[in-house]
Amino acid sequence: MDIATPAPGTGAVAPRARLRSDAPQQSLDGRWRFRVSPSLRSAPAHWRTEDAEGWGEVEVPGHWNLQGYGSPAYSNVQMPFPLDPPYPPDANPIGDHRFEFVPSDGVLAHRRRLLRFDGIESAAEVWLNDTLLGTTRGSRLTHEFDVSAVLTAGVNRLAVRVAQFSDATYVENQDMWWLPGVFRSVTLLARPDGGIDDVFVRADYDPATGAGLLEAAVEVDGDRPARIVIPELGVDAAAGTALRLDGIEPWSAERPRLYDVEVRTAAETVRLRVGFRRVEVVDAQLLVNGAPIMFRGVNRHEHHPERGRVFDAEVVREELLLMKRHHINAIRTSHYPPHPDVLDLFDELGFWVILECDLEAHGFDRVGWRGVPSDEPAWREAYLDRMRRTVHRDKNHAAVILWSLGNESYRGANLEAMARWTKQFDPTRLVHYEGDPASRYVDVYSLMYAPHDRIRELGEERLQPAPVRATADELHRLSLPVIQCEFAHAMGTGPGGMQEYWDLFEQYPRLAGGFVWEWIEHGIVAPDDGTGRRRMLYGGDFGEAVHDGNFVMDGLVDADRRPRPGLIHYAAVIAPVVVTVAADRRRVTISNRYDTLSLGHVALSWERVVDGERVDAGILTLPSCPARSTVDVELPESARAPRPHAVADVVTVTAATAGDSPWATAGHEVGSGQDVVRRARPAAAPADATASDRGVGPLELDPATGRVTALGGLALDGPTVDVWRAPTDNDRDYGLEELDLPSMAERWHDAAIDRMVTRLVGIDADGGAVRVRTRTGTPIFDSAIDATATWSALEDGAVRLDIALEPHGGWTGEWARLGLDFELPGAPGDVDLVGYGPVPSYPDLRSGARFGWWRIPAGELTVGHVRPQESGSRIDVSEATIRLRDATLRIRSLTAPFALTVSPHSRRALAAAAHDWELPDEDRTFVALDLAQAGVGTASCGPGVLPRHRLFPRAAEISLTFERLPL
Repeated sequence: MDIATPAPGTGAVAPRARLRSDAPQQSLDGRWRFRVSPSLRSAPAHWRTEDAEGWGEVEVPGHWNLQGYGSPAYSNVQMPFPLDPPYPPDANPIGDHRFEFVPSDGVLAHRRRLLRFDGIESAAEVWLNDTLLGTTRGSRLTHEFDVSAVLTAGVNRLAVRVAQFSDATYVENQDMWWLPGVFRSVTLLARPDGGIDDVFVRADYDPATGAGLLEAAVEVDGDRPARIVIPELGVDAAAGTALRLDGIEPWSAERPRLYDVEVRTAAETVRLRVGFRRVEVVDAQLLVNGAPIMFRGVNRHEHHPERGRVFDAEVVREELLLMKRHHINAIRTSHYPPHPDVLDLFDELGFWVILECDLEAHGFDRVGWRGVPSDEPAWREAYLDRMRRTVHRDKNHAAVILWSLGNESYRGANLEAMARWTKQFDPTRLVHYEGDPASRYVDVYSLMYAPHDRIRELGEERLQPAPVRATADELHRLSLPVIQCEFAHAMGTGPGGMQEYWDLFEQYPRLAGGFVWEWIEHGIVAPDDGTGRRRMLYGGDFGEAVHDGNFVMDGLVDADRRPRPGLIHYAAVIAPVVVTVAADRRRVTISNRYDTLSLGHVALSWERVVDGERVDAGILTLPSCPARSTVDVELPESARAPRPHAVADVVTVTAATAGDSPWATAGHEVGSGQDVVRRARPAAAPADATASDRGVGPLELDPATGRVTALGGLALDGPTVDVWRAPTDNDRDYGLEELDLPSMAERWHDAAIDRMVTRLVGIDADGGAVRVRTRTGTPIFDSAIDATATWSALEDGAVRLDIALEPHGGWTGEWARLGLDFELPGAPGDVDLVGYGPVPSYPDLRSGARFGWWRIPAGELTVGHVRPQESGSRIDVSEATIRLRDATLRIRSLTAPFALTVSPHSRRALAAAAHDWELPDEDRTFVALDLAQAGVGTASCGPGVLPRHRLFPRAAEISLTFERLPL
């Protein structure tokens, strides 16, 4: 077995389209005999013919290291062995697979037969009945072998030797788990004499006339005639005939109209679902069917926490429906073609798709791209073979509007050759590749994680005259639409800054949107430890010498496909309908951000809530509102008639679907807006109480520290002034615009704000109030915060806190927050709050939060990130009721609102734990009332916190009331 050659695989037939045929086929999936050897040199030479009864078994499709044979390993850019192309390491598990089968009568009835493998990682040698069929390269690519002369009527022995690493590994370093095996289906295909070997349907749409233009190139065994039949359109014509079809409904991601097409010969019928559409670039805009489109996209890896990259049709359909419900309309298939059946779902449900070749040579980045195969002549045919297999398999799918050459493979002649072949073979689509800034051989200018200012520059660039001395390459780049194939990194608490990106995308016509990295976290479920907990593992948890830790846990949904807060906020950022309620409540402005749809399918409703009670509601009449237009709708007088309120008067207008759709039932929200009028709740009158250094009214103080010890018999510890948070994943890394700086977490640690110390300056009692003065400072330095807290008792049984915070000394760095921390006994129960929710929010991650009167269940107060970190903030809160085991605590603001975080874990515990299931049971409730916060950014891979959302040392003050309530 040669696993050190840059050449393509051998022996396979020419790549062709995946077709649904009435010819017989037989699945060879199931339990296969299996044995693994530690290296190729130690693997037995007679593995194909020896008795396999003593071998183990694996499920095919499947990965052997998820079935008890070895362990998974994760790395991102880092290669797990030396960069020495094309040679893999000696320590290289070799998996021998054996399967015996009897062909079905249907398969045997035909003279020609093919054996199809849809995916083998990373390289394989395939034998049938001790005859070498060939080898494979391209783990996520289809290989078919002609077995017509080898297949017998009795028992057949299929033997497949798979190398975990090979020459192919150098160009398959795709930021995911290394998971070897025969992980996609194996199928035996009958090929009838006179059957249909390949079909390429080109279905163009002319937006000026509404006509469809269809031409099908059909390859038939023996060059026999074939016909194209489209019953719905009354078409029955000879293959190869150019057909003009009037009155066609075009396909788009918003209205995925498909026509059933049959290609027939006397021996075989294949069925396709065809969508008519035209993809082009005009005046630096990306157009489909003559209209500009906006990618509201995600990058999608294939992953399941127990089965790895093994396809599950039901799971995938549900995840795509979940995307649709969150307004996602575009998918980049990072960084390889997905299972072939996924393309049918893309067509059916409606997604703009960038279909990416199975190619990434990111490991060469660590050596300055020295020796990268993209520019090495010896790798040229391997690159071209990968692209041909990518394009041919999925060329009949309407959803695919761009072919991508691959990902993060630098630049070179081999990539240019791939682009040239693709454009020549399929001029109906565009070509994408991000890695070459010159963009000479692509049709869109694609970037990753460009800062907001750079995106603004690119939007404005097209609005200016071209430079007088611009080169041909520069003029070409200026003619291209701009996308961000990765623009926000959904890792941990975040990503922040999405709204600011989207505002730019909407402002400049040249900008065609972007794709969040990424859809799903790649956690792998650990074996049951007897506790019943579902424990997720990431890089390094399997003892890998080279790994990238939890960088694989970076999704809008967790590994079980449950939405993270980032998905809720992203859905609001990209909502297809923008609702703006005028401050005078006389009208509401509706902006239609659909690419092609009018709002005829949308119903508009409104409601008014005063102090938590719904006082009025109704339906609004929505006039005609075509795609990319805006209309005003009048609000009724009852929306603005004066009403007294103690806390807030809120009008909310919601746009929702009027009828059922394939992805949601009627009433699914597609946009909303609010007008919120708030006022501070007045405090009760002061109580007739005498204060001392031990407290006032129901409040008890420790005279030695000035800290609260109890409120009405409820143990309460605080407040502590703090400016630190348990670092998020974004805090732990750096922004691309700050490469010369340490991470924020490092900067905070270096400034010692993660271990501040408080000393009591003094306690002074004056009549009915007690004043506590403290200084909370950083070890090592002279930076500190002076706090003056004045406590007084109120007639309603509450106590009032008026606190002023003032920086002192030599503060130079940024803060994470400026807050007051309290601790209470027992784990928290449900929390009621008046403010923005129910989803957690931060200054630069708030689009999905709505003002209201919310009850947050105890289990949803914080987010169970696999690697613990700060989470669970709710911003602009004016009132909160925290339920505890033996008591209830109510906190109200008398002045400005605060950000509230209630957690069962201390910040130190969060920062110290590597996994959520390692967090100790502290049996405490930790409450943070933040007067100011920094944003969260997307610096784990991308820009850090924008300047407007950073927090520099500042003074602040707030007035609050605290009250113990009866259970």
